Amino acid sequence: MSSPDTTLADLTALHARIRALAAERGAVILAHNYERPEVQDVADFVGDSLGLSREAARTDAQVIVFCGVHFMAETAAILSPEKTVLLPDLAAGCSLADTIDAAQLRAWKVEHPGAVVVAYVNTSAEVKGEADYCCTSGNAVEVINAIPADREILFLPDMYLGAHVRRITGRENIRVWMGECHVHAGIDPENIRRQRALHPEAEFLIHPECGCATSVVEAVSAGDVDPTGVHILSTEGMIQRPGASAADTFIVATEVGILHRLQRAYPGKTFHAANERASCAYMKVTTLPKVLGALGRMEHRITVAPDVAARARLAIERMVAIGGATPAGPGVDPGE
Repeated sequence: MSSPDTTLADLTALHARIRALAAERGAVILAHNYERPEVQDVADFVGDSLGLSREAARTDAQVIVFCGVHFMAETAAILSPEKTVLLPDLAAGCSLADTIDAAQLRAWKVEHPGAVVVAYVNTSAEVKGEADYCCTSGNAVEVINAIPADREILFLPDMYLGAHVRRITGRENIRVWMGECHVHAGIDPENIRRQRALHPEAEFLIHPECGCATSVVEAVSAGDVDPTGVHILSTEGMIQRPGASAADTFIVATEVGILHRLQRAYPGKTFHAANERASCAYMKVTTLPKVLGALGRMEHRITVAPDVAARARLAIERMVAIGGATPAGPGVDPGE
């Protein structure tokens, strides 16, 4: 959130300065669903990591201010090498991406010669460069199903998404790296039980990275949990579901930043966080003054070494070709 001392007039003035400077620079501003509300509100587009990177590739703008974390800006730079990609704060990292580096992946590949490597998009460019395929939470199952059934698969780095994919596909030859997102790991079954008891009429939307996904899906399939109203969805799937549902109340199990976009998109519906403390500190380091500074000083430019980018691009393009990646939705005009 913004500082307690920040007034609506301050925010309005900052938004106006940022929009004016973006126009002067010929820049587009992209913001992830988990960014601060005021940062989402100044963006041209708000969406998930791959959707924003695809928007970066489509735009005619030559300057892209990427309000997200480092690996996302890298992906945009790989897909749009001729454009200037700026990250407002270099401290915007990712606890999940940090669980594996390229050297660790190379060592894992040596242990499993001939295995196909599938890397979740939440990884560094160097790790993507060592992978055969990338995937998102939305198309992970499709990517796995596109690989011959007799091929061993190394899935990384998220152990919860990996467990979810292994269960859905029924494949026993998937080895999963034991990495996790600290935010999603903090959403546990007790949070869910409490919220469902408080809001029994609500639909329950859960991201497959969440630590609770494994136990919830298993409990549903075993008949221990009423499956009515339970939806395992990617972040963009969460954005779309309320528009297709007759329900007016939803419990959302992912990073709390997405609630702002949901509430703006569906003002007549009510959204509750599965855990109010599920907030990513890395996403929240980006503030409006830093966005303004990035445009004013044209910093911090994110680049990827050409050889790494070429290898990583192949894995990313395979992911996009298989499908399941939803383009980012439009941002909300700050004046509305």
